Amino acid sequence: MNESATSPTASRDFLREIVADDVEAGRTIDVITRFPPEPNGYLHIGHAKSITLNFGVAREFGGRCHLRFDDTNPETEDQHYVDAIVDAVRWLGYDWGEHLYFASDTFERMYECAEALIRDGKAYVDSASEEEIREARGTITEPGRPTPDRSRSADESLDLFRRMRAGEFPDGACVLRARIDLASRNMLMRDPVLYRIRHAHHYRTGNDWCIYPLYDYAHPLEDAFEDVTHSFCTLEFENNREIYDWVVENCPVHSRPRQYEFARLALDFTVMSKRKLLELVKGGHVSGWDDPRMPTIAGLRRRGVTPEAIRAFCDLIGVAKTNSRVDIGKLEYAIRDDLNTRAPRVMCVLDPLRVVITNWPAGRVEMFDAPFWPHDVPNEGARPVPFSGELLIERDDFSEHPPAGFHRLAPGREVRLRYAYIVRCDEVIKDAAGNVLELRCSLDADSKGGAAADGRTVKGTIHWVSAAHALPCTVRLYDRLFRVPDPDAASDTEGKDFTAFLNPESLVVRADARIEPAIADDAPGSRYQFERLGYFVSDREDSSPGNLVFNRTVSLRDTWAKRSGAVTEDFGRPQRSRPAPATTSSAPAAPPPRTSELVERFRRLMQTHGLAETDADLLTRDAATADLFEAAVGAGGPAQSIANWIIHELPRETAGRDVAALPFDGEALARLVALVDAGTINSSTGRDVLADLVRDGGDPQAIVERRGLAQISDDAKLIPIVDAVLAKHPDRVGAYRAGRTGLLGFFVGQVMNGTSGRANPERVKALLTARLDT
Repeated sequence: MNESATSPTASRDFLREIVADDVEAGRTIDVITRFPPEPNGYLHIGHAKSITLNFGVAREFGGRCHLRFDDTNPETEDQHYVDAIVDAVRWLGYDWGEHLYFASDTFERMYECAEALIRDGKAYVDSASEEEIREARGTITEPGRPTPDRSRSADESLDLFRRMRAGEFPDGACVLRARIDLASRNMLMRDPVLYRIRHAHHYRTGNDWCIYPLYDYAHPLEDAFEDVTHSFCTLEFENNREIYDWVVENCPVHSRPRQYEFARLALDFTVMSKRKLLELVKGGHVSGWDDPRMPTIAGLRRRGVTPEAIRAFCDLIGVAKTNSRVDIGKLEYAIRDDLNTRAPRVMCVLDPLRVVITNWPAGRVEMFDAPFWPHDVPNEGARPVPFSGELLIERDDFSEHPPAGFHRLAPGREVRLRYAYIVRCDEVIKDAAGNVLELRCSLDADSKGGAAADGRTVKGTIHWVSAAHALPCTVRLYDRLFRVPDPDAASDTEGKDFTAFLNPESLVVRADARIEPAIADDAPGSRYQFERLGYFVSDREDSSPGNLVFNRTVSLRDTWAKRSGAVTEDFGRPQRSRPAPATTSSAPAAPPPRTSELVERFRRLMQTHGLAETDADLLTRDAATADLFEAAVGAGGPAQSIANWIIHELPRETAGRDVAALPFDGEALARLVALVDAGTINSSTGRDVLADLVRDGGDPQAIVERRGLAQISDDAKLIPIVDAVLAKHPDRVGAYRAGRTGLLGFFVGQVMNGTSGRANPERVKALLTARLDT
């Protein structure tokens, strides 16, 4: 059961605080939110964050959430996408009841509002070209100027607008613009376009309309028509809030919704742009929108991720006011944590190597009862596993010349077969080329259950299947879609298309795998933990009895950072893998057992400071790290920011050094975080200051002053650098203006390089956008 967000014990983000304040002050009686997708693609996990936020807030405050389709662009929208979105939101566990809406159902009301604006002198029809309108808007330092049609009378504009609707003009001949303020500092307020002509078939209204409202006009009206109280948008719409308010204040609507912005989800090793996801589909880089490598909800679902795991992930990352990238390890943690108690255990061999038990009676088959669940998972049941004289093991579980630390099968060595016996490799059979074809092994008949009768120690345990009884199957090993954490940034920096950074090993197919027979009749979509290998699901589309196909959902632990090629041993208790605290050279080692004092601090960090379990876990693995965190928070540092710096940034600089031996304390760390949060320095510069602290200690403010690292936010200093960058790259300026807007990141990077990383990136982005859009 979900605790009410109005409860004093409930954890609230800043948006929930806003809603709570409105409710408690009586400004809002019935909380109404909405999730407003455009039906021009499939939903991805970034949308899941918005879905859980909007539906969650409505539920917590006893209100309702609408599902509404912003279908104002006939050229990109389709009923197929509507159906896919409806299916995805329902699958995530949310219901909108009777409150399903379409922008297209309100086209007539939007049109009436537009006529009212014209009659009030607040809108006019402009026949200038798109380029002329853009040039007339001015720049960030120069006001806009009126086009000749700005002085049109209301009667003339009303006549032209009605003729636009009647289809008398071709596309681009004229537009309807709001008459607001050509000198506004917010360039979006310089007479924005409200309607444009598009002679295109709409998937719902057919050819009834040939003029369509733009987002900045349609979206606030839709909220107002539906009596939405709190309209949550991502941060890129922060500047649009002014036009949002203008529309609802100047149109004949009775409702006054308010817009609030939060940080969108940016997830490592993938892209979130629907345009780029569509490019991956159309370019054949993936098999479709539901390819299990895609970050789409359909792709995650086909990969075997559950809606509970996605909701848990959204809760884990929370809602913030500033943009940042999320380590994909947090998503993988949420998936593992969910599947750990949901997926029964079975054995599957991906790359089979035949093993003949030379002292096993011919034709004999013995059945072992193997539990579906570890003993401390509250589920019951076991499956019969046949054991015969010919087995299949993983090829990687044998080494003819084993390296140090190799505890699996090798010539003359023993290994334990899961649930069965101890065997020793006596002979290796090879082909003429020297390839290993088969192993001849002898079995210790007194070791049934895996324990040697004489008490000798056998370190290795491997999984296996009976060659005569195992079922053939195809196993698809899915991995991260891209080989770099931020494909967009890499694309802009290196001047390459983002597809150049696709991971060539994002899909590896094992077509000759073998699985134990217990799952023969299970339905497509069944989930399992393949012991020692990971979590898998039988493919909903391609798997059927007699043609088993499994997709890997996630590995048992994060092996991306360091891959030796060996199979990870994983038997016994449920896995509780945590995401790595940072991108390091190797996967994190298992933490030592906590003392009772650290266990208590672990609980306190969650209860007192509101940290997620994963963050509290990483901060209390040793006393020194917990001391540093609590000292920094005690000095006035915000708990989550301090946690992020210790978990994600400090390991990059310490390189394994003991935290207790660092030459700075929690108070210094709190001062560093305060400098970043206040905008005195940016995060990149903050990492440089942290490196100085780790090396020499000192005061963060003094380091900033000594090294001249304070962030540059003064337009007078930034504009010459911005102009110089644009003048140096005229081809890329042209490409941006032709539609390749992803180059904005390249230009930001160039300006940042020109200021040694000291420029305020948000101010740089605003200046560049203003320059490039003129």
